[in-house]
Amino acid sequence: MSRRRKRKMGLVKSKSASPMATEDIQIMEDLKYLPDELLLLILSWVPGRSLVRECRLVCRKWRDLIDKPTLWRLKCQRDPLSKAAVEAVQGASQIDWRRISILRPFGRNLIKNPCGKKQFQHWEIENGGDGWKVEGNRDRVEGAEAQTCFVSSYGWCVKSQVVDLLQEGLGEELMDAFQPDICIADWWGARDDCGCIYKIEVHLLAADRTSVISSFTAKPDGIPQWNNAKYQQVSHVFRKYGPGVRYIHFRHAGKDTQFWAGHYGARITNSTVKVKFSSKPLGASTPSH
Repeated sequence: MSRRRKRKMGLVKSKSASPMATEDIQIMEDLKYLPDELLLLILSWVPGRSLVRECRLVCRKWRDLIDKPTLWRLKCQRDPLSKAAVEAVQGASQIDWRRISILRPFGRNLIKNPCGKKQFQHWEIENGGDGWKVEGNRDRVEGAEAQTCFVSSYGWCVKSQVVDLLQEGLGEELMDAFQPDICIADWWGARDDCGCIYKIEVHLLAADRTSVISSFTAKPDGIPQWNNAKYQQVSHVFRKYGPGVRYIHFRHAGKDTQFWAGHYGARITNSTVKVKFSSKPLGASTPSH
């Protein structure tokens, strides 16, 4: 046999006998003999998407364990954002803990592109005057994903977004039977040299996307010309709103008070919709119907 042929065979042999591959196979063999309870505990530390896309395909035993709600409920108990939900819905049989663990719908902002970081992506817009524009903040907003804002013009500029709660991971039984708090917030302000006005309305909608189950509207006093350019926050908590909520329609608008060409109107940023379970009392704010 030629020297070249021997070299080639040697390379193939080396590749097929990779120490790392051999070690992985040995680990898999060792895990096969673990009790189900211990194996489930180990698997519960694996990222959710990896469990579904990779671990579930290893063998029938792993698939059966990963398909059990016990594993996903355990993962949710460890997640600071989902832990309160696990405690609040004890005894419920139809909660999809796998979906909750992977999508993590609790405690995160369900509004996409809340500060204009991606221009107008995910928003439906209506342009008044010279229309909307995205600019940098003149006043810092703590906790915002970006220090940018949507700036309105001299005519009413309107912007809206619909949140699909089922798509975000919030199942029908959870929304209907347990009705977690739906917390909304918005930040708005003016340039220091031009006044502005602003308004907001948020509707909780049924599955047909038109029937309104509960609403919140606000039109704060306008900001006068020659102001400190600070942002103001509008917030509200929907609680005990009734069954059937499937969508949230978030809509706000702004304009300036000087009727100046360009973009001198209300500056809006960090629009927020969060769903969460809370043990704290609601206070004075209640839903309007």
